Amino acid sequence: MTLQLHLMFLGCVLLATLAQNLTGFAFGLILLGMVASLNLIPLGEVAIIISILTVANALVSLGGSKPELDRGVLMPVLLSSLLGVSLGMWGLGALNDAQMAWLRLLLGCVIVLGSLLLVVQSKPQEHLSRLPAFWLSGGLCGLLNGLFSSGGPPLVYHLYRQPLAYQVIRNTLITVFAANSAARLGLVIAQGQMTLHIAWLSLEAFPLVFVVTILMRRYPPKLSLRTVRWLVFCLLLLAGGGLILDALPSVLEAFAGPQ
Repeated sequence: MTLQLHLMFLGCVLLATLAQNLTGFAFGLILLGMVASLNLIPLGEVAIIISILTVANALVSLGGSKPELDRGVLMPVLLSSLLGVSLGMWGLGALNDAQMAWLRLLLGCVIVLGSLLLVVQSKPQEHLSRLPAFWLSGGLCGLLNGLFSSGGPPLVYHLYRQPLAYQVIRNTLITVFAANSAARLGLVIAQGQMTLHIAWLSLEAFPLVFVVTILMRRYPPKLSLRTVRWLVFCLLLLAGGGLILDALPSVLEAFAGPQ
């Protein structure tokens, strides 16, 4: 990689880190999307880098003083998501390209619909959802993290509809995604997919992630929950639209069949 490409990569990391620390998610969605559009690094390598930096960001963001968390919400989401990661990694090897394209298209449509519903319902629910809903959203989150390294939307949509404080939602998301990334990273290392190039790019980006996260932790932006919800809506809409555009050519080609 040339110096220009390294600087472009670090610029992508900077934007992804800012969004992650504001909303509790979107690091993987933004970094994967920007790197893919700029064609900087192979997407398989980016997915591993995302896992490493997500864990690093969580350690810095949640370290020190005890973070605000609701264990009744965290534990079912965390456990089901870890089970989902294992299933997603298995599915990654079991599904063919055509099936993956249909899955991406379906996921993109669901994410776009969820983002619109999040804005239409401008106020959170009056009461906390029942336990099965947390298990389901966590399981879907882990499954999509295992398949695409971008499992945020189902859990993000579910948590931002709950009558919970902004810090609790943010910290829950950071904790769950860090645990998912650590599990996925362990499976990647066990499969021998970690390379020196990936390790170097991760090491190169870590100081930037560290400094930005520390600064935003000490000087948090004064944003209302309504503003954050609109930011989440925009990120989900972009993520869903990107998945649809990415999958549509393959789906149309498969639907048309051999000529």
